[in-house]
Amino acid sequence: MGSVTGTYEHSIDPKGRLFVPAKLREELGPVCYLTLGLDACLAIYPEESWKVFTDKFASLPMTQSRAMRPIFAKAAKCEPDSQGRILIPQFLRKYAKLDRDVVIIGVHNRAEIWDAATWYAQEEEMTPEKLAQLMAELEF
Repeated sequence: MGSVTGTYEHSIDPKGRLFVPAKLREELGPVCYLTLGLDACLAIYPEESWKVFTDKFASLPMTQSRAMRPIFAKAAKCEPDSQGRILIPQFLRKYAKLDRDVVIIGVHNRAEIWDAATWYAQEEEMTPEKLAQLMAELEF
């Protein structure tokens, strides 16, 4: 399984479709899964990463897995159309407050779709000092 990387700026069209750049489509593969992400974004998992995720979920006791129900209930299987677009269902756009301008970022085993203004506000908060502190805390 390869790593999903990069930052891409795009717009959601009036029908809720998002163009996924060729490089990112290559990393995600022909089938991917779109669902709720952390921090008010959406997560796009390549099929292989989704399988790892669902296998981990299946191994949890029922009492622990129930909190994860919305991730599966709101998930959508995506296959880019001939123009490289995926349809983002309205309920997912609402969850992540996606209107028009979005940023897609690679995050190792998945990509995330962010409202552009929200992403850039968070990105501005990251300083070299904060990054160094975070890496030290994570023992990198």
